[in-house]
Amino acid sequence: MPATLRDVAELAQVSVRTVSNVVSGYAHVSERMRQRVLAAIEELDYRANPVARTLRTGRTGMLALVVPEIDVPYFSELARDVIDAAAEFGYRVMIDQTGHDHERERRLLMGDDRTMLFDGILFSPLVTKSELLDMHRSEHMPLVLLGEHEFDGRFDHVAIDNVQAARDAVSHLVAAGRTRIAAIGAQPLEEYSTPLLRTAGYEAALEEAGLQARPGYATPAPHYSRTDGYEAATALMALDPRPDAIFCFSDLLAVGAMRAVFDAGLSVPEDVAVVGIDDIEEGRFARPSLSTVSLDTPFIAREAVRRIVARIDDPSVAAEEVVAPHRLVVRESTAS
Repeated sequence: MPATLRDVAELAQVSVRTVSNVVSGYAHVSERMRQRVLAAIEELDYRANPVARTLRTGRTGMLALVVPEIDVPYFSELARDVIDAAAEFGYRVMIDQTGHDHERERRLLMGDDRTMLFDGILFSPLVTKSELLDMHRSEHMPLVLLGEHEFDGRFDHVAIDNVQAARDAVSHLVAAGRTRIAAIGAQPLEEYSTPLLRTAGYEAALEEAGLQARPGYATPAPHYSRTDGYEAATALMALDPRPDAIFCFSDLLAVGAMRAVFDAGLSVPEDVAVVGIDDIEEGRFARPSLSTVSLDTPFIAREAVRRIVARIDDPSVAAEEVVAPHRLVVRESTAS
């Protein structure tokens, strides 16, 4: 007969609960106790039975992380941090992407066969409207929202202050002596919050500096990609007068924008300063390196996992809104 948790517990002279914690990867077990259990597991050749565990506990030990695009570096780095944070609580993470699709987001919120695999969902929707959130039954599937959504007390929410982050970026350009400041990333036809909030922060910083948003300087971008940044910046470089600085709503937009500036025969930052938001690794190694607003993704991941685990353990706990810190990182793309 295959070895059981009880067999391991008896050999290690510990409780079944302790063995379960070690097998689940629970962090709060002493190293001495963990080694004793691992030695018993190896001696007995114990293999955990996930189906039996689910039947016994009603839990799968799995969390879902749902993001718009996994190939966007910000979401890739967030996924890495969520996996690390979840492991500290003994959870594993499965990742799905919605591709900016209303219908895919709706199916995940309403629940389908896949959602039954998870104990909770960390959800970063881009296009989900509030009425779709009304359809989610939190008593059946704990949910934590990531990103910019109005907090109404129903769901835990972890986000950044996008208005202030954008203001910090644009105020830095103003302090560097730039007066013709453009922005790339507005999405006027969409109703979700991130581009709206960053546009508000851009306009507020200009107003505080006594500057006006010039016609054509607030440039839309369908997606926050290098290509969209390149195309938008190419159009900006053709304006008269052209901008002497560009605030991009993401680092990927900024990477594309810098290339467009170079292709126009101009220099960054001498002719056009560029700043982004995200602090992805690519921006740190770009040439010139990219000034940005750094978002604390490890903090976001830890808080999101902390809240989902708390809600799994007790669905009646009050929802929390957590605002993650950010900081301006000045690099070569804005420094003279």
